[in-house]
Formats: sequence, C-alpha cells, structure tokens
Amino acid sequence: MNKIGRVRVGGTSPVRIMGILNVSPESFYKKSVKKGAQVRQAVSLMESGGADLVDVGGMSTAPYLSTLVSERREAERVISAIRQIQRASNLPISVDTCRAGVARAALEEGAEILNDISGLKYDPQMPSVLERFAPSVILCAYSNSQIRGNLTERQKTLLKQSIAIARGAGIRKDQMVLDPAIGFFRKGGKNPFYTRTQGDWLAHDLDMLQNIASLKMSYPVLVSPSNKSFIGRILESKDPADRLLGSLTSEAVAVLNGADIVRTHNVRETREVILTAEKIRKTIGKGL
Repeated sequence: MNKIGRVRVGGTSPVRIMGILNVSPESFYKKSVKKGAQVRQAVSLMESGGADLVDVGGMSTAPYLSTLVSERREAERVISAIRQIQRASNLPISVDTCRAGVARAALEEGAEILNDISGLKYDPQMPSVLERFAPSVILCAYSNSQIRGNLTERQKTLLKQSIAIARGAGIRKDQMVLDPAIGFFRKGGKNPFYTRTQGDWLAHDLDMLQNIASLKMSYPVLVSPSNKSFIGRILESKDPADRLLGSLTSEAVAVLNGADIVRTHNVRETREVILTAEKIRKTIGKGL
C-alpha cells in the first residue's frame, strides 16, 4: 500500500479525494481561482466536504492557453496559498508545479507532495529537489516530443521513464502515484506542458478513462477529469462552469475503472459520486 503525504492510497484504502485550489488568475476555470481569505474559506469547505488532500497550483498549464508566468511569481502565489491553507486546515498539501524552484519553496513551507504534470522531465533540477525533501510524488505521463502508436502502451513507457527518474532521486515505490494525464495529449498547444500526439484528443481522453486499470503497473492511479475540455466537447459547452454533471459522470467512470484518487474542483459532489461508484465497483467485483 502506498502513501501520498500522510494519506494511504491504493490497495484496500477508500478512493481518496484531492481538492483543487487554483491561485492562478489565468486558470481556465475562473470560478476555481481563489486569493487571500478566499483560500482559507475554500480549503475549509473542501475539508468539511470530504477532501483528503489539497492540491495548490500557481500557474495554469491548460495546453490551449498562453499562461506562462515567471517562476518567481508562481512561487510567490504558491507560498502565500500554502500559508493560508495551514491557517485553515491540517489537510496534506500537494504543490502542482513542473519547476524545481517552485517545488523547493513549497516543500520548505510544508507541502508534502509534488504533483508534476511533466513527470519530472521539464526541469532538470527537479531530481535534486526530490533528493533533498523526499516528498510523495504524482507522476504524469508526459513527453516533450511527439508520440505515436498505441496510446496506452506509450503512456506506460512514459510513466516508467518518470518512475525511473524518481527512483534515481531516492523516492520509494510506496511514495509514488501515477496520473494518465487526461487533457494533456493533443496535436498542438500554446505552452510546453502537453504531449504532442496524432489522432483526436477526445478519443484519447476517453481511452484513458477506459484503460485506468491497465496503466496501474502496481501503483495507485490519480485521475483529474474535472471540468476538462473533453466534457465540454461532449456536452457542446464552452463554459467550464456548465460541466459539473459531465465531470461527476466522468469521475464515476474513473472509479469504476480502478482510479484510487480523484482530483476535483467539486469536492462535496465528488464525495457522493465516489461513495456510490465505489460501492458499485465492490459489488460488481463480488458478482451481482
């Protein structure tokens, strides 16, 4: 059984909820952006709603947006948010960043988890941060060059590369969680934080939801479909605020297909979905 921060995940543990806290004004989902005292209020609501962890991000990495900010600004946003979180809650804190300087600053402030959507491949200094702090890590499938062939097999290869980087930096297997990177496999984008691939990105995202179990490789898997573009495309809705029901449906599918952690903007609603889907999954596993 693995642990992410202080929380046990995978195996016989219940499906965990990671609440998303955005402090980046350029985020694709404006309703999720918090600042100042709003951070404390948001985290308190997450905790009361059933969150097991909180993931804080200081720069949006949506592939279709030009959202790059300086590393210094990202770090300032994250540090301020962490201090606000700690005033309101004792939830384990994850930092969502690909930059070593931001990760270092967050871990020094008390973050316990690094959530790197580049799978530790974007910043060559990231392994040295892991060596110093030994945090839990969430490793996303990522490549800085175009991939071809079977998506699931290519994702496994990319994840194995990230696992090797983490192990080389002294991170134990039981400190790692994998993320198939729903929403980050595209034909093109406006920032470096996506994997270039051929084919329809909606088909890719649906394929990931379907094949969670085959991506595990004996590790827990985190999924984050909340308000993503594939839901908007299915519902023909350009506004992320109109994607709640689609998000919850996708999260239920993810749990039924083996997800161990759900990262979400909608903690209270997601908790009800997980409780239901997990009960169904266990019942199906025993045979109806």
